Amino acid sequence: MTARFATIAMAGAIAVGSAGTLTAAAPVQAADRHRAAQKAIDFTGIVALSNCSGSLVRGPRSRDTDAALVMTNGHCLESGMPKAGEVIVDKRSSRTFTLLDRTGQKDLGTLRATKIEYATMTDTDVTIYRLDATYAALKKRHGTTALRLSTAKPGDGTGIKVVSGYWRKIYGCKIDATVHRLRENGWTWKDSLRYTPECETTHGTSGSPVVDVRTGQVVGVNNTGNDDGERCTLDNPCEVGRDGEVTVRRGSHYGQQTYLLARCLGKGNDVVLGGACALPRP
Repeated sequence: MTARFATIAMAGAIAVGSAGTLTAAAPVQAADRHRAAQKAIDFTGIVALSNCSGSLVRGPRSRDTDAALVMTNGHCLESGMPKAGEVIVDKRSSRTFTLLDRTGQKDLGTLRATKIEYATMTDTDVTIYRLDATYAALKKRHGTTALRLSTAKPGDGTGIKVVSGYWRKIYGCKIDATVHRLRENGWTWKDSLRYTPECETTHGTSGSPVVDVRTGQVVGVNNTGNDDGERCTLDNPCEVGRDGEVTVRRGSHYGQQTYLLARCLGKGNDVVLGGACALPRP
């Protein structure tokens, strides 16, 4: 299994000056806002795993007093890749993560999990670890905050940044398209995000958060790319359309949307399956 993974189109309006003349003030202001939004995305809340990347995340109902969560890929599990159809919940874990500072150049400390809250490679590719410290404790101890998971689907053309803790590198591009089904070896993922070519992510970027450059919120988790142009094999995912047609795009890279996860995080940061939660169940 591989890992992979911005820019926004700047829209400027022409302003009318006090004397009734046209000025370029609005485009300049739009460009300034654009640059400021991009600069705001750094390594805050980013972690490195032994084999992957990850991030501290929180949902719309998360509180500062809740045990913090780390998000990465399902295929980054310390026990190995889950089988197709397998869903893991509430499994004890003592995995550790290296927390980075905002520049990505300094280690702030080591974080430790108490359990795997949720993990699967069915329909999506995600693992959520519960830590032994709250968001408030991490803020006090390390001065860091968590990234917020968006409850909204990102649109095609959205500017994104993929922040890799493993490589301490930020990739910038756009969402090229939403793929109906992405198939790799025995796994199939729904509504995957395909990136524009600027995001030349690589092995080790698995689990990196995909961040919307406009909102600063997480809209996906980076998970794979087609290395060699093979058809639906390991490290060579293929796209499957609604009509069943298979398309292979060598060199394309993909992530999985996370809005479903955000909607499933309930009180106490529990992943509440069933009901309105559309994540796969055990």
